[in-house]
Amino acid sequence: MIIRYPLFTLCAALLLTLIPAAAQAHRFAPTLLQLTELESGDYNVVWKTPAQSSSPVPLAPVWPLDCRVRSTSPTQPEGTGLVTTLQLACGGDERARLVGQRLAVDGLAANQASVMLMLNLQDGRQYQQVLTAEQPSFIVPEAPSAARVMGEYSLLGMDHIWRGIDHLLFVFGLLLLVGGGKRLLWTITAFTVGHSITLSLVTLGFFNYPVALVEFTIALSIFWLALALTSHNQQSLSRRHPWWLAGGFGLLHGMGFAGALAATGLPEGNLPLALLFFNLGIEAGQIAFILVVLLLWWLLHRAIAPWRSHLEPVPVYLLGGLSAMWCIERGLEVLA
Repeated sequence: MIIRYPLFTLCAALLLTLIPAAAQAHRFAPTLLQLTELESGDYNVVWKTPAQSSSPVPLAPVWPLDCRVRSTSPTQPEGTGLVTTLQLACGGDERARLVGQRLAVDGLAANQASVMLMLNLQDGRQYQQVLTAEQPSFIVPEAPSAARVMGEYSLLGMDHIWRGIDHLLFVFGLLLLVGGGKRLLWTITAFTVGHSITLSLVTLGFFNYPVALVEFTIALSIFWLALALTSHNQQSLSRRHPWWLAGGFGLLHGMGFAGALAATGLPEGNLPLALLFFNLGIEAGQIAFILVVLLLWWLLHRAIAPWRSHLEPVPVYLLGGLSAMWCIERGLEVLA
């Protein structure tokens, strides 16, 4: 097999061999804690967790001491998550709005998870905060800020792309197919434009789509790219004009990103801002991933030169093998 750009191939081989054979692609199953103040001063709480847990330690919200759960609905499946609705009562006039109170989630470190906390008060104030293992709690301030929305949704976008093995492998495939220089710039730009279009349209409610089918086609796009990498025809459409391939499949990947954002929720008062910075967060994570690949190549290309001929096929085989596994898994979900 001849791969046109061994620079990216060798570096990709090193990275991909770190992925366990049984690795599962990250299909965004967000953890969401959403509290909405009712006229009575109580709260309607939506608690959404991933259907597939990565740890025996449960994720659990932690309320202020003067709050108690009045009722809990049966847990229901929703997409890739499980949803429970609670009715929460808190004592005191101002405390009923939770201003100055601490909200937290236990189990974040054990599950390597993050939680989007959203709080909507009767007077119109809205808060968003990403809870992580490093920052598992949030003290509700007097007023939310646009800067917080920008920062939190940027982090949420970066978190999604870095946890999304399937999305990152597609970017890997583009690097292997294109190499460097201006062709790489145009190809990655086309992918960005493609996923930005569908991310915006779906998030703003212009159309809906079957989640399972889109997840299957995302896996299929990676498998198709792996097949293109095995071709010796340097005049094929995918090699001569890779930006069309990247842009077209970017539309599919954008629906996956939109599913992440829609399932997490958007602040009504700052919807355009949150959408913009979620997209920027995805882009920043994608660029950081590419820079990591280039840095690893620069550091290691001399040391691995003697094994170059043996390593060249490895990333393409892993790309094809993992995507084929995901195609079968997700195809069965579509048929179910």
